[in-house]
Amino acid sequence: MPCSRNFSMVEVLLTGATGFVGTHLAAALAPSHGVRTLSHADGDVADAQTWATLPRAEVVIHLAARSFVPTSWDRPADYMRVNLLGTMQALDYCHRHEARLIFASSYLYGNPQTLPIPETAPLHAINPYAQSKLMAEQTCRFYAENLGVQVLVLRPFNIYGPGQGSDFLVPSIVRQVLQSDQVRVKDLLPRRDYIYIADFIAAILAGLRTDWTFDTVNIGSGISHSVAELIEIVMTAAGRTLPIQSDGVRRQNEVMDVRADISHAGHLLGWAPQWTLAQGCAAVLAAAKTHEKT
Repeated sequence: MPCSRNFSMVEVLLTGATGFVGTHLAAALAPSHGVRTLSHADGDVADAQTWATLPRAEVVIHLAARSFVPTSWDRPADYMRVNLLGTMQALDYCHRHEARLIFASSYLYGNPQTLPIPETAPLHAINPYAQSKLMAEQTCRFYAENLGVQVLVLRPFNIYGPGQGSDFLVPSIVRQVLQSDQVRVKDLLPRRDYIYIADFIAAILAGLRTDWTFDTVNIGSGISHSVAELIEIVMTAAGRTLPIQSDGVRRQNEVMDVRADISHAGHLLGWAPQWTLAQGCAAVLAAAKTHEKT
């Protein structure tokens, strides 16, 4: 059914605009796109009333989510409400207004059977956060296949960069390297595919320029590094050598190695990562030093 044209129109509606990724993306979109942002200050993303008076957009970029995995074990219902119901509200909006949706999902492969991991690999949620994102992806596919909503699902691996919350691994290590006399982590062995924020933003912008009906794309570096290697990279960038202490504590359902197959991102989006982990960590360090001085 045709959408109402009584609203003024914007090119992009961005949810989660004041979050870590949203702040970077809003800055990147501002020079060349008509953007309407949606954040906590505008209401609950899972509430239909929050969406009711928004202007029509050509594309919704849906970033709004609860994202810190450890907390999801304590508040699974809240993660499900925001991450699943919030995505359903975004899809309903897109259906009403004939808008496309770019949905920021997550790593959903559990313990992978092969490396690198293609988008066709089996999906397995190993924590409540991943479960909420998996169900949101399934809902995206339903809307695409049954209601004609065009959806691009991006599965970022481990995003990091300036402005990320201090509870996440990279900023935690950076803070310790700059401020402490040792670096202490729970486990040195898990390997992750770290993707710098500017590369993830570039992938989203590439999605805006690309035609799709429904597709799912891994966004990663294609390289994995252990926590021990990450610490060494940060210390090298900072010019410091500190003792490293591991608590030997493994998280529930820990995955020991992940590495994205990013070939589909190259084919569909014409995208490839530009930042090495060393370059990204140096940028995070520089931003942290600047913040300390202000």
